[in-house]
Amino acid sequence: MNYLISSERITIRIILVLILLMIFFNVKSYSQSEQIKPDSVQTDTTKFEMKKSPWGAVLRSAVIPGFGQFYNESYWKIPVVWGTLGYLGYLWVDQNDKYKIYRDLYNQSLIADPPGNENYYKLREGYKDQRDLVAVFIGLTYFLNLVDAYVDAHLFDFDISEGDGISRINLNMRINF
Repeated sequence: MNYLISSERITIRIILVLILLMIFFNVKSYSQSEQIKPDSVQTDTTKFEMKKSPWGAVLRSAVIPGFGQFYNESYWKIPVVWGTLGYLGYLWVDQNDKYKIYRDLYNQSLIADPPGNENYYKLREGYKDQRDLVAVFIGLTYFLNLVDAYVDAHLFDFDISEGDGISRINLNMRINF
């Protein structure tokens, strides 16, 4: 019974970490209306060239998670990637150690007392399932790291500065007593 409480807590923690990751990785989702000025119209001789290579960022993040974010100059995302992977790695090692303990106890109980080993079997399988679930979350985090590097490299040249072409609506309120 204690195992179930522990596995539910771990699953809730993992889900919360993934929700936080999704929030952090979607911070740069702004929109902008594009207005072309007559003097900035591109001619046939000028061509837009991206400053950052999206596939270069993906390759960097594939080799070292977070390196694509470094390449894209999104430095604040690096601790998020490393912290999430570190936390999930810790959970995987912890679940794997508990799995090994109950695996050995189960194997010893088969020799010593065959009828009373179903509890060790349930615990062994529970920790194995949790370990495998954490491994899936590690893979998803790694994949999200790659997707974020790709998207961030595409949006690197996207101008989000306030200025020309953006109209503002001012709302003033006066209260007289």
